[in-house]
Amino acid sequence: MSIPVIKNEIVTVEIVGLTHEGEGVGRVDGFTLFVRGALSGERVQAKVLKVKKQYGYAKLLELLEASPDRVSAPCDIYNQCGGCQLQHMSYEAQLRWKRQHVVDNLQRIGKLQVAGADGQGVNAGAGRAEQSGIRVHDTLGMTDPWRYRNKAQVPVGMSDAGFGGSAVPSRAKGARQAERSAAADGELIAGFYAQGSHRIIDMDRCLIQDERNDAVVRLVKQIGRRLGITAYDEQSGRGLLRHVVVRTGYVSGEMMVVLVTNGSRIPQVEQWIEGIRAELPAVTSIVQNVNKKNTNVIFGDETRVLWGQEVIYDELDGIRFAISARSFYQVNPQQTVALYRKAVEYAGLTGTENVIDAYCGIGTISLFLARQAGQVYGVEIVPEAIEDAKRNAALNGIDNATFEAGPAEVVIPRWRQEGNKPDVIVVDPPRKGCDNELLETILAMQPERVVYVSCNPSTLARDLRVLEDGGYRTVEVQPVDMFPHTTHVECCVLLVRD
Repeated sequence: MSIPVIKNEIVTVEIVGLTHEGEGVGRVDGFTLFVRGALSGERVQAKVLKVKKQYGYAKLLELLEASPDRVSAPCDIYNQCGGCQLQHMSYEAQLRWKRQHVVDNLQRIGKLQVAGADGQGVNAGAGRAEQSGIRVHDTLGMTDPWRYRNKAQVPVGMSDAGFGGSAVPSRAKGARQAERSAAADGELIAGFYAQGSHRIIDMDRCLIQDERNDAVVRLVKQIGRRLGITAYDEQSGRGLLRHVVVRTGYVSGEMMVVLVTNGSRIPQVEQWIEGIRAELPAVTSIVQNVNKKNTNVIFGDETRVLWGQEVIYDELDGIRFAISARSFYQVNPQQTVALYRKAVEYAGLTGTENVIDAYCGIGTISLFLARQAGQVYGVEIVPEAIEDAKRNAALNGIDNATFEAGPAEVVIPRWRQEGNKPDVIVVDPPRKGCDNELLETILAMQPERVVYVSCNPSTLARDLRVLEDGGYRTVEVQPVDMFPHTTHVECCVLLVRD
């Protein structure tokens, strides 16, 4: 079949769906075009940018028929910044799309049968005849889906392209905003990357960040400009400041500022500290992380406290946590509580159970579980996280949680050999999903329940297929909108031994 479009052609495209990255999936005479910014059900005029054998990419030029789900994105730089993908879709439509995204992955990748959604729970002992497929609940959303992030990780660059970074002026709503956002040539800039690139979009505010995080990023830019600090350049390997990382305690209000640098020495470091403390008294910790490697990974191995505490403290559902610069800690506290409460509910604890928490991080889910379990065993590959987990257990007076550093697929089989027989296993893996060895160990240990917390519907579906083939039944899935206005969705899943 001949390709019905050519590069640079202006075409009318019928949008029939969205990709997992939020791009519109369009059809022109049966040929697929991906159109960023288009929504399902729309008819658009677009310019063809790239053509391949099976599909192509096009730029949205004009809306001919708009979706009823379309809204105006409130962010000034939304069309340039790659941080959010769905601000042009109503929040109610985002929640519906995220549930369908989960369903599609369960069916397509996991080959799993999904029941209709009515928002009701399922008896964990129900048979297939009673349940007729996996219950996928409506996505659990937020009342106010803005300003929810307690952590900012912002790359830093220079405003002249000659040094590597480049600033793109904000599409502001007024002349004063445009004047504020534009950086002079050679000045320090900070913001998120443009979609699909490492070109920094300079910004002074982000509508999904805690406003206090915005204030820190603005202040660091101001101080850096005043002191003549250079930004790290990926191509040359020169320049000092790589990232600004800010953590804000949701309950405590304590703040940590992390300067990620391409070298150990920070010129005029005392002026940095004085400037931050004078403007932002809520900051209780100023930390430097040294990363000299030519890598996209944000943090290096060396972390030192420049001023204040080594950690900040925060609270989730009455449990207190100490959070260090490199700790993994969920960025949306309100939704984290909802997600972890669901995990505890699915664990079905009565106070006597042995529970294993794989990928336990700093012990967040472990400590939620420990309040209702007999004994909890947490394992995590990052030694610093395990030290944080132990400290957090002691901080809350919880003595029925034990933590060990190492790969889950190595430590848990050894626990099994030592006679540790869990009633429940909870997994919360990274985006790549569970290691095969861990899945095999779960099947060998045969806990009555498995609770799977996932940040990636595709690897979740893949792993559920393995567990189902090994004798488990997926009962229900609760999608949780941890990252409004992006394409990401978390899930909490209950499996029982069939």
